[in-house]
Amino acid sequence: MKNLSIQKTTNPMSKPAPGEALGFGRVFTDHMLIMEYDKGIGWHDARIVPYGPISMSPASTCLHYAQETFEGLKAYAAEDGRILLFRPEENFKRLNLSNDRICIPRLDEEFCVESLKELIKLDKEWVPRQEGSSLYIRPFVIGNESRLGVKDADNYLYMVLLSPSGAYYPEGLKPVKIYVEENFVRAVRGGMGFAKTGGNYASSMLAQHTAHEKGYSQVLWLDGVEKKYVGEVGAMNIFFVIDNEVLAPELDGSILAGITRKSIIELLKSKGYKVTERKIAIQEVADAADAGKLQECFGSGTAAVISPVGELKWGEKVMVINNNEIGPIAQYAYDTLTGIQWGRLEGPEGWVQEVCRL
Repeated sequence: MKNLSIQKTTNPMSKPAPGEALGFGRVFTDHMLIMEYDKGIGWHDARIVPYGPISMSPASTCLHYAQETFEGLKAYAAEDGRILLFRPEENFKRLNLSNDRICIPRLDEEFCVESLKELIKLDKEWVPRQEGSSLYIRPFVIGNESRLGVKDADNYLYMVLLSPSGAYYPEGLKPVKIYVEENFVRAVRGGMGFAKTGGNYASSMLAQHTAHEKGYSQVLWLDGVEKKYVGEVGAMNIFFVIDNEVLAPELDGSILAGITRKSIIELLKSKGYKVTERKIAIQEVADAADAGKLQECFGSGTAAVISPVGELKWGEKVMVINNNEIGPIAQYAYDTLTGIQWGRLEGPEGWVQEVCRL
C-alpha cells in the first residue's frame, strides 16, 4: 500500500492453541500499526512493526490531560475461510468525531480502513476459528507532546492493536442484571458523552464498582441534568420493547452513537418493527413494567453484540423482565447480526468487507 511500510517480526510469538480460553484484551498479535502527526507536517510515517513497547516522555500530554481517543471493532473468520470486517468505515467516522471533540487532527478514514486490512493480512493466522471468537481491533490516538500545560498537543500517535478474543458468552446468551445509577453522572449534553475517550470510562468506574458490590453486572446511566431520562449502559447502548414498540434513547450528544445500535435499528425497521428514538424516562419504564407492557430490554455493543437484560433495579424497585429470559426481538437481532458478521447470512450491501482468505 502507498505510504505504508511493513517490518515483519523476526521473533513470532506463540499463538493460542485451538480451544484455549482467550478472554478479552490479554493476548496480542505479532504486529501493530503506528502513524505519527507533527504540526506543520500532518500525519506521516505510517508503518506496521513488530508488537512491543513504545517510547514516550513522562510529560506526554495524554498522560496529564487525557487527550486520547479510541475505537473497537472486530475481524471474523467465516466458515469458508474468508476474514471479514463489519462496517469498519463507521468506526473511523466515529473516531474522527471523537477526535474533533478534543482537538485531535482528523485521520484519513479510507487510509485507516485499508491500512487496517494490511495489518490483518499480515497477522491473519491469529484470527481465532472457534465458535463465537474473533479478532478484536483497537485503534487509538494519543497526544504525545512532551509539555506540561493545558493545550492541544502538536504531536500525536495513531496506533492499532489486534487481540484474539473469546466468545463474550461462552456459556450461551444469558440475561444480565442492571443497576440504575441515581447518584453519579457520566455525561451531559455539550460534554463528551458521544465521544470514545478514556475520560468517559474513568468517570464510570466508581458507579460500576458499586453496582458489582450490589450483585449487578452493569450500570444504567440517567441524564446528567434531571436524572430522569435513560442514557446508556456502561459500555453499551440500551433498548426497551414496550407494548410492541422498540424504543431507543435518542442521540442527544450525551451517549455514544453505537454502530451495533445503528445496525440493529436498521435491521428491525427493515423487518417491519416499529422503532422509535426519543427521550425515555425511567419512570415510563417502571410504569410499563407495572402494567405488564415492558416486554424486553437489551443492550448492544461491539463486544457482546446483544446483551439481554433480565432484571432492572431502580431505587427499591426491582423489575424482572420477560421472566429473566431473552426475548424474541433481542434473539432475532443477535442471530441476524452475528450471522452477517460471521458470513453465514447475507447482509445489506456494504456491511461486510472481505480482508483476505485464510
